[in-house]
Amino acid sequence: MVQQVLYRALVSSKWLAECVRADRIGPSLRVLDASWYAPGEKSAQQDFHERHIPGASFFNIEECKDKSSSYELMLPSEAHFADYVGQLGISNDTHVVVYDGDDLGSFYAPRAWWMFRVFGHRTVSVLNGGFKNWVKEGHPVTSEISRPEPAVFKATLNKSLLKTYEEMVENLESKRFQVVDSRSEGRFRGTEPEPGKEGLEPGHIPGTVNMPFFNFLTEAGFEKSPEELQHMFQEKKVDLSKPLIATCRKGVTACHIALAAYICGKPDVAVYDGSWSEWFRRAPPEYKVSEWKRGTA
Repeated sequence: MVQQVLYRALVSSKWLAECVRADRIGPSLRVLDASWYAPGEKSAQQDFHERHIPGASFFNIEECKDKSSSYELMLPSEAHFADYVGQLGISNDTHVVVYDGDDLGSFYAPRAWWMFRVFGHRTVSVLNGGFKNWVKEGHPVTSEISRPEPAVFKATLNKSLLKTYEEMVENLESKRFQVVDSRSEGRFRGTEPEPGKEGLEPGHIPGTVNMPFFNFLTEAGFEKSPEELQHMFQEKKVDLSKPLIATCRKGVTACHIALAAYICGKPDVAVYDGSWSEWFRRAPPEYKVSEWKRGTA
């Protein structure tokens, strides 16, 4: 029953292509490309300028963040988020569809989806299959940059969908929340290095369950069915009827766990925004589980 009252988490390329064809992209429906690539790989912004879904705007995750934080992609303030998305023509009445251009089919789009939800916006969906499948299915692309009329967006932070370092420490004692980490098994266990910033060793928070985010996607890049996703949680003994926190390295792929749970009818998964990047730097040694030193000795 819960699933019926939740706003749809996913839209299909076919549905969105029909909206583009009917010229429905506007104040009531906005499309955002939330692609991001590691420095040195390729430029997400350049890719967007070369080709994107007609009517889409670029959601720059490097701009829409807390730039004063020493951690990588912490949430911006309510005012910053409201101003940023308002400039993209998004109001509180807009249905927002997010996608990215990753080869997996989805990587950063669930982070943008969660950001809208954590700031109180209910009507947001992920394009199932991403830009990769949009192109594969032969839907139109353009290099034309749209300039939406700015709108007024009121952001209200939903603190129940967000967890801080202090709350994560408290949870080690209380164990009120189950905690699931979306990184690869090697990075979770500490047998593979963490990518990105130097000095960040792999490992995980004690008591955490590992569910690599890419397993939620099919080989073709689509989200797996609710039944498949529920089975995956059951296999890991994660009870979707109980409180759940998602974590990763910097709060991005953790949002895939929140999205998968939402598709299963659980809309209240919280994300630890600082994730392992913060935990590794702040937690005492006894609060870090890793095989790293043994694995690299």
